[in-house]
Amino acid sequence: MEYGPPPLFNQGVSARARLAFFSFLAIALIVIDARIRVLETVRVGVGVVLYPVQQVLLLPRRAADAVGEYFATTAALQRENEALKQRELANAEALQQARDLAAENERLRKLLGARSRISGQSMMAAVLYETRDRFSRKIVLHAGSNDGVRAGSPVIDEVGVVGQVTRVFRDTSEVTLLTDKDQSIPVQILRNGLRGVAFGGADPGTLDLRFMAPNADLVKDDVAITSGLDGVYPPGLAVARVERIERATSDQFARVVMMPVAGVESHRYLLVLLSEPTRAPAAPGPSDAAPRKGGRR
Repeated sequence: MEYGPPPLFNQGVSARARLAFFSFLAIALIVIDARIRVLETVRVGVGVVLYPVQQVLLLPRRAADAVGEYFATTAALQRENEALKQRELANAEALQQARDLAAENERLRKLLGARSRISGQSMMAAVLYETRDRFSRKIVLHAGSNDGVRAGSPVIDEVGVVGQVTRVFRDTSEVTLLTDKDQSIPVQILRNGLRGVAFGGADPGTLDLRFMAPNADLVKDDVAITSGLDGVYPPGLAVARVERIERATSDQFARVVMMPVAGVESHRYLLVLLSEPTRAPAAPGPSDAAPRKGGRR
């Protein structure tokens, strides 16, 4: 019994013939479109119809590009922000250094001006550190016996007296500040010439003008200067300003609290006076009188 293929699978035109036919048709359409542009309207219509579909198909890629661009822009902005912060910090540090240098130069110019106004030798010394003794007020200078500094040398700034050298080493020296409780300095009031002795005050950073009568001619803001009677400090250097006066009739002396006018605890450079101040000539005593007439026989 013979079986043949069903009518659906009956073989027709061969594959080669179909390939040749469609190839010829494609070439003919290309030639016709190139010569007389018959399919231009059809192509435009198909493009218009397929444009929304094309845009919908491109949405995932555009979304991916937008997300990538967002993260790239965010990262770039973060890097730029960090760079700007670093630059701002560097500029702030440079500005602060410039301000410090300008202030330091101004103080040095004033210190040199004070040096030119003082007779005798002096030298500029840098402040190294403050001593760790909590019961005293002392600083250490970068100048010692090799530089001509000796114990008792006054130390000043461009405004007034800061303290006195109390210990000298080879390359450094220790300065006791005016506000130390064991330090004293003879002063006189600039307004009326009233003399007294100023000691390191009971309150931190102050001086006490002791042994002043309750009715002494003192008022707030009176300026005390060195009297020069001790032969250590040159006369006329500013020391302190009267801050408070406590007068009690029951007390023998008034309490006079003064604030130092110099930068006792705020300078990096100070002046050390190396030469002794000139003293006033002493009054002639009996032994200095003119020789008697005659003499020995």
